[in-house]
Amino acid sequence: MISRSLAPSAFALLWGLLPAAQALAAAPQVEDRRVAGLAAPAEIRVDHWGVPHIYAQSARDAFFIQGYNAARDRLWQIDLWRKRGLGLLARDFGPDFLEQDRAARLFLYRGDMKAEWAAYGQGARSDTEAFVAGINAYVDEIRSGKRTLPREFRIAGTAPDIWTAEDVVRVRSHGLTRNAGMEATRARILCAGGPGADRLFKKLEPDWTTKVPDGLDPCDIPATVLDDYILATRGVKFDAARRRLAAEAPAPESQGSNNWTIAPSRTTTGRPILANDPHRDHGLPSLRYVAHLEAPGLSVIGAGEPALPGVSIGHNQTIAFGLTIFYADQEDLYVYETSPDDPDLYRYRGGWARMETVRETIEVRGGPARQFDLRFTRHGPVVHTESGSHRAFALRSVWAEPGASAYFGSLGYMNARSWPAFKSALANWGTPSENQVYADVGGRIGWVAAGRVPARPNWDGLLPVPGDGRYEWKGFLSQAELPSKLNPPEGYIATANAMNLPPGYPVAKRKVGFEWSNPSRLQRINEVLGSDRPLSLADSLALQTDPTDITSRRLIRLLAPLSSTDPLTSSALDLLRRWDGTARADSAAAAVYLIWTGKHLGPAVVGRAAPPQVRELIGGGDLAAVMDLLESPGDALGPDPEAARRALLLESLGAAAREARDRMGPDPSTWAWGRLHQAAFTHLLAPLATGADREGLSVGPEPMAGTSLSPLAATWRPDDFRVTAGASFRMVLDVGAWDESQFINTPGQSGDVDSPHARDLFQTWVKGGYVPLLYSRKAVEAATETLIRLTPGR
Repeated sequence: MISRSLAPSAFALLWGLLPAAQALAAAPQVEDRRVAGLAAPAEIRVDHWGVPHIYAQSARDAFFIQGYNAARDRLWQIDLWRKRGLGLLARDFGPDFLEQDRAARLFLYRGDMKAEWAAYGQGARSDTEAFVAGINAYVDEIRSGKRTLPREFRIAGTAPDIWTAEDVVRVRSHGLTRNAGMEATRARILCAGGPGADRLFKKLEPDWTTKVPDGLDPCDIPATVLDDYILATRGVKFDAARRRLAAEAPAPESQGSNNWTIAPSRTTTGRPILANDPHRDHGLPSLRYVAHLEAPGLSVIGAGEPALPGVSIGHNQTIAFGLTIFYADQEDLYVYETSPDDPDLYRYRGGWARMETVRETIEVRGGPARQFDLRFTRHGPVVHTESGSHRAFALRSVWAEPGASAYFGSLGYMNARSWPAFKSALANWGTPSENQVYADVGGRIGWVAAGRVPARPNWDGLLPVPGDGRYEWKGFLSQAELPSKLNPPEGYIATANAMNLPPGYPVAKRKVGFEWSNPSRLQRINEVLGSDRPLSLADSLALQTDPTDITSRRLIRLLAPLSSTDPLTSSALDLLRRWDGTARADSAAAAVYLIWTGKHLGPAVVGRAAPPQVRELIGGGDLAAVMDLLESPGDALGPDPEAARRALLLESLGAAAREARDRMGPDPSTWAWGRLHQAAFTHLLAPLATGADREGLSVGPEPMAGTSLSPLAATWRPDDFRVTAGASFRMVLDVGAWDESQFINTPGQSGDVDSPHARDLFQTWVKGGYVPLLYSRKAVEAATETLIRLTPGR
């Protein structure tokens, strides 16, 4: 174990390690398997924390075994991922899925497959073919009766499919690109309220005022314009009443990440540290899966999405790498005038162009197959039509370009051995656009903003544009036109989805994007990493689980001079004045603050400062924009802004205090954030399961610290405060002393609900703990719980 001072999360960390540490001396369970398609004998060593360490005699076999193991541990999850992405749900689950399948097929990659594979570099196709061959080998074993069909398929009444390599890269709708939804809503706000009505909708950074593109009438954008896009890209869950999948929207601020890399001159060990904790919607199983691949010429460990070969966050023998979303704008919504005589004709450059029609046949369980006509313009899939006004709408996205399968480009950099090789491998990275951080055993640290960013010569991407030829992408920004750093003088690099374009960046010329995440997480990370003292691995562990919400400092300053005659509001003021901004699970002040800022403050400000006709569209507004207005209200709050601000703050805080009382009782001394804010994961099949089949389909609830804006990201839903998103996976790497590295993946590594590793890491995670991320053969052998010996078979 690492020698460390007991940072805030260290007690939980050690608590989490003890049960596994006591089991280290036990001899591993050994299982022998003959696997068709394997070229030479190999091993999977599963450690006490569920991490598979794959040892193969060739890179081809390593990827084959990675696919085989993904099916062994996550088959239901990856099979559903493929079926949802390819639009095959109705075949398994019936006619209620037809519209979702139709929408998904709009966004499949439909370009040249030779160009697609070439975009990822040498070996991408063969590695993927080996990976899916491994998946298929496991599926064949199930079909032959050699392996048991996982319980999830029995509950759903379905069976796993056979894959092709093209399936992996053609699915695009799981990528986090942006900003079509923001464009459409902003247009509707400007239609209803006029210029400036979007002030509280989203703070634009760097400071920017958008202009309505020539030829666009914002009132042409209907509320339902992106229904197909939303249906194609949202996650899914079962509806027990209708036995169908229903779309779920990700919560605002839930799709992000933290990462940083620290130079050896700033660490206690003299080695670099690299940390990463991606934030996504929580589920059982976890989105990401940790795996270790060892073969001649290949040595890499880390997390990736289980349906993809390789890893995207982790390290090899020489370099470490991690990613967070870089909020570049990778989408545009186009508006067309269509012909009154033929709705498939759209106005383009003074004439008419014909949409391409693709007929798709969708199989339906329990009924006849259905056919749908999908339409495409030169810009992308037609997502909506308005026959009465002769309008059509299409989405242009980086997704449609060769080489833009989400995260798949990590195959190009995970085996790099130097900064130039790493950066070169990211030159053609497609989606999502990412802050890629780097460290190596030689002591170098770096950052690359990677992603395909459209060059928009005559508009800013913040509103839809006419599709008549006046607004065309002129290629993509080159890697040299996007920012990067190597060995900065401050000795560390941190990103957290906030605006991080360097001073002097030519924003008006390159227009990378203007809609960034709230800067609070990055501000807190910079505050900790920017201190003068040397930084330990434990410091990074503690920072990843730091529940400090730095937004509280600004808002509490506004509350400082206020008083109230209402006893409950006065009690809330007293709690917040004494609070240090740390959203611990036992904090009463955190409960009041988060009820206030999460549910009451924004709507109150929007209700006072925004035009009445746009308030519903803006909702609670963007907290960063709301805070800016409260600090400098000008005339936005009326002729007496100071009095209006005072009333807004006290009224909304009083409403929050009353909600706290109603939920937790009249005595503020008994209030606690963790009484409301709790983590629990439920398998999406739980509504369909009955009797014994329900066993193991949920975990929790447990009280949890953090907010959506603290480094310990823990986004919650407003109706019941249940934690819905955050860092299910965290990793802190000791670069060069790899076995000292730590990680956590909740609720467990396995997606097999009958596996002991399906839920075993949840308690460690919810308390802020970690487990070892072992890399050396010696350490892996010492921690092996299950040894699966594989030999070629038929």
